[in-house]
Amino acid sequence: QVHLVESGGGLVQPGGSLRLSCAASGSIFSISDMGWYRQAPGKERELVAGIFSGGGHKYADSVKGRFTISRDNTKNTAYLQMNNLKPEDTAVYYCNQNGPYGDYWGQGTQVTVSS
Repeated sequence: QVHLVESGGGLVQPGGSLRLSCAASGSIFSISDMGWYRQAPGKERELVAGIFSGGGHKYADSVKGRFTISRDNTKNTAYLQMNNLKPEDTAVYYCNQNGPYGDYWGQGTQVTVSS
């Protein structure tokens, strides 16, 4: 069983930065792909960024150049550094782990970008 716990969300002004963390339990973190998704009110959940077990990355076009995903396999933790935040980045952000035993999700953390 895998448990994912997100942290780091909050209220930030436009142009500001936040760093989200996703701490995972279990022993399969290093061989799993990790992703950050978000869901704004009235919208579908969308992929923001992903990092593969082999180290490759992918980003949504809307966040390229502003967000950076990373992972520390020694800490079983994935990160999402978010810079130059915009009001349209406001959403609940979810961590996802996709590994040999399937998909797991965290409970989500709220990010609100507002002046």
